[in-house]
Amino acid sequence: MMKNVVTLSIALFMASSLAACSSIDVSQDATMVRLTHNEPSIKECHFLGDVTGSQGDFFVGAFTSNENLETGARNDIKNKAKALGGNVVYLLTERAGQTGSVGGIDGNVSGGSQQTNVTLSGNVYYCPVS
Repeated sequence: MMKNVVTLSIALFMASSLAACSSIDVSQDATMVRLTHNEPSIKECHFLGDVTGSQGDFFVGAFTSNENLETGARNDIKNKAKALGGNVVYLLTERAGQTGSVGGIDGNVSGGSQQTNVTLSGNVYYCPVS
């Protein structure tokens, strides 16, 4: 009985770890949300609020490709913008977090770092579709 519980626990941990490697899905409604570095015209578009989208952290980010971290953060911000009723996100900040370590023995220093998370912040607008 205990062996089955341990086996099931390990299987669930492995499955959740593998799921962490994929990017956050974009909802069907949010696929047409546009991300831009150009601020929309206030005359034509209505400001709805601020959003932040992100994917990864110090643990799961180490097992997620940079591509999936970036795609997941974009999908997350699109989902949140659509939830506010927006169709355009004017990106204000884009950050990629790094996690690393430094160590050494007998004066030989070594270490490394890797991208473990991506965070995007922006203003959400609703702009008429032409």
